[in-house]
Order: sequence, then C-alpha cells, then structure tokens
Amino acid sequence: MTRLLFLSLLPIFVSCKKETTNHYDLAITNAQVIHLETGKVEHQNIFISNGRIEAIEAVGSSNFKADSTIDASGKYLLPGFWDNHIHLRGGDTLMANNKNFLKLFIANGITTVRDAGGDLTHSVMEWKNKIASEELIGPTIFTAGPKIDGPKATWAGSLEVESEEDVVQALDSLEALKVDFVKIYDSRISPKNYLKAIEEAKKRGFTVSGHMPFTVTLDETINAGMDGIEHLYYIMKGSASNELEVTKKMNNGEMGFWNAMPALLDAYSGSTAQATFNKLKENDVFVVPTLHIGKTLSYLDEVDHTKDKYLKYMGKGIIKTYQGRIRSALNSSEEARENRKKLDTFFGKLAKSLNDAGVLLLAGSDSGAFNSYTYPGISLHKELQVMVENGVSPLDALRTSTMNGAKFLNQTNDYGAISKGKVSDLVILEANPLEDIENSQKIFAVIKGTQVFSKSELQELLNNAVIE
Repeated sequence: MTRLLFLSLLPIFVSCKKETTNHYDLAITNAQVIHLETGKVEHQNIFISNGRIEAIEAVGSSNFKADSTIDASGKYLLPGFWDNHIHLRGGDTLMANNKNFLKLFIANGITTVRDAGGDLTHSVMEWKNKIASEELIGPTIFTAGPKIDGPKATWAGSLEVESEEDVVQALDSLEALKVDFVKIYDSRISPKNYLKAIEEAKKRGFTVSGHMPFTVTLDETINAGMDGIEHLYYIMKGSASNELEVTKKMNNGEMGFWNAMPALLDAYSGSTAQATFNKLKENDVFVVPTLHIGKTLSYLDEVDHTKDKYLKYMGKGIIKTYQGRIRSALNSSEEARENRKKLDTFFGKLAKSLNDAGVLLLAGSDSGAFNSYTYPGISLHKELQVMVENGVSPLDALRTSTMNGAKFLNQTNDYGAISKGKVSDLVILEANPLEDIENSQKIFAVIKGTQVFSKSELQELLNNAVIE
C-alpha cells in the first residue's frame, strides 16, 4: 500500500520539479555567445543577478523570470572590452577632460582600463571607487598611480629614484596608495635601479610592467621578474643580434635611443628572435604592442586629423598637449620620417610573430593627453583592427583585450570570460567580430555590473561627452 502511494505521488513531484522557475535581475536571451577561451559561438541565455552571471543555459532549457530582459536575437555577446594601456594625466587643469574620457570608454564597450601611470592619482582613485560603487559611469580602473623613473623624469608626477633606498621608498608610497600594479619608465632611471625596482616590486607581490632602458638587456629585464613589456622597441632590441653591442654603446653614451633604432632593425635575427619569444613565453611575460598609436604618430606628417570626429570630445586643453609630437614629426628630417615608417611596418610584423609564437599580447591604445590623435575609447578598436591587418586572427585579437587583460592582472576569478560567477561586464554587438573585427564597434548594448546601457543611452553618453 505504501509503495503504491509513493508511486502515485512521484509524478506530482516530478511535475513540480519541471515547473521550477528561477528569478533573476536580468536575462539576456537568444544571444550568440562568443566564448573567447574556446572560440566557440553558442546560442544561449545569460542570467544575471547582483552584478554577476548566475547561470548560462541553452536557449529554451528552463523556465525563468527576470526583472528586465534583453532580447539578443541575431546579436553577439562577449565580455566587455579591456583597454590595457591608457593614461589619465595632464595635471589639475586637465582633470575634467580626463574624467570626461570615462564616458567614451563605456560608449565604446570598454568596461575595464589599465591606467599605466600619470599625475592624477588621487582623482583617479576617487573615480575608481565611485565607479565601483556605481556612483560614477565609467570603466573599472586598475591603476599604477605614479610611474617610477630616474632623476629629472620626463613625466610629471613620477617617483624619481637615484638609489636603492629611493626605490624602497617609492614602493612604500605605492603600497600606501594601494595601486594595482607598478609601472617603471625608462627616461632617466639607471640600469641598477631599474632592475632593483622590478625585483623589489615582485618581492612585495606586485605585477610589474614598463618600458626598458636600452642600458640593460631584455634578458636582464625578464630575469629580474618583469611581467609586462610596454611597446615593441624593447622586444626588437632583444631580437637583434647586436643587442649587447648597442647596450654597451648606450651605457658609454656613444648612442642615443632613436639612433639605436636603425641599427637594431638591421640586425634583427630570426634565430635570436625565436629564442627571445621562447623566453618571454616560458616566463609568462606579456607584451603590449600599441600598434595603433605607432601608426598614428608615424604618419603625422601625411595625415590630416583636423576633421577627426573624436576631437570634439577632447577639449582645447587636451588638443594643446598634442602639439609637441606634431611639431617633432613635422620638423624631423626626411630620413627620420622614413625610419619611423619603416619601424611601424616592422612592428606590425613583429606583433604577428609574437602571437604566432604563443607570447601573450595585450591590446592597449596608449590613449590620453600628449598622445596625439589617439582617442580614449575608439582607439582600442583601432588597435584590434591593426592587429588583424597584420595577420593576427580576429579571435586572437579579441583575446588580447579582455581575456589576456584579466590574466595579466590576476583577475580571472572575476573577469575575462562568460561563465558563472564572473562579474557581468558584457557587450552585445550587432554583428560577428570573428568574421570582421570592425564589427567590434557595432555596439547594441553594454552591461557594466548592474548597469545596462542601451544603444540610445550609449549615444547619449557620447552626446554628453562633447566639449564645446
């Protein structure tokens, strides 16, 4: 009798289980989800609550209720973009301009930025905290704060070190500021203090990125513990058969940075380069090619930017900072101009070779004050385009933004993929960027934590970012 009663009730329990309805803050339905780690595109629903992904399911696999729903039929969903090299800088007079940049990043689907050093640290920290609490619209900011450099440093706000004691004090101050990583610059720092700064920062658990003075070798830099190389000049040096000779001449004052370029380019060696690529890969060193800004600056003497539509978001103060690089380009000799363009072409090929060798690249625009016509927001998409133009696949180019960005800063628990538990920083595109990388700009909606920005709201952000 008991068994018969149990069997008669079983269908009721099974039926109840099938009818369970889960409730979420937001449902994104019918999306073509691009999973960067595998390259697969899957037809899925994404469910979000409290600013995190709660579930990912095949379309039609369960019942649900949501406070808000986005029908992403015919659309492509991927993690929000990361710009892995920007600058928030220019002093107090340009503070408002820099704050205005935050809108441009979100309007371009960039939900995270890596600020690679500047002189607005206290303001940047304030913005960072307000963005985290959703009091301010902008991307998540990971910042280096002030750069470490030598005496009479090129950039305002840098921590100038002349001794090992100075290095320790500089890192003490960065720890007190609670920066997210350490950035080392190369304009005045001595070889000894440069390597000491890397080693000491690593002992303290920091991720370290930077330029590299030509007075040290790339091997020395990697051995000291460098995590990320900003720009390709330093990779080229480590790939040249005459690196030791150039390093010696630099230390003796017989050669300058720009004079070294043709010598290193002419001595590029395939076998030396492959050994360098292997070492970078084995030591998990990331490389930031910054190809778009290189191309932009290399052709300042040929391209008229006065009609660029993004100039209206910059303001006169930022545009004024562009003049130094413009004057330098226009006043350069014909030989210097040709060398710069030759170098730009070479760097595109070098980025492709690094990617083919399995070295992890980071997409970074280097946008900000002083970097002429390299605009916050849109320049990250231009960087991806230049990568693809040089033979990097669209999938690999996309990986250099979000997936690799999260890996570099050890943020993979929260970012870098579309999976359960991750922060819901997402972008919905109207076309497939795997088929054409320019589709990364065809943005339908941006989700930043619990905030949702429709296409019209993104346009409104741009409208509000115009500086008269």
